[in-house]
Amino acid sequence: MTTYDVLREFADSWGLILMGVAFLTFTGWTFLHSVSAEHQRAAMSIFEQEDEVDG
Repeated sequence: MTTYDVLREFADSWGLILMGVAFLTFTGWTFLHSVSAEHQRAAMSIFEQEDEVDG
């Protein structure tokens, strides 16, 4: 069995599971209550400079 075949078999099984877990982790992170204040600040940050320019 060649190296390519071994890597392909790994990617088809465990690689897919690992990517699925990473996706669910990163997606779930955005809905955590503890980081919602930081997300709100980031969403409103584009308007901070506008307020300084306009007055």
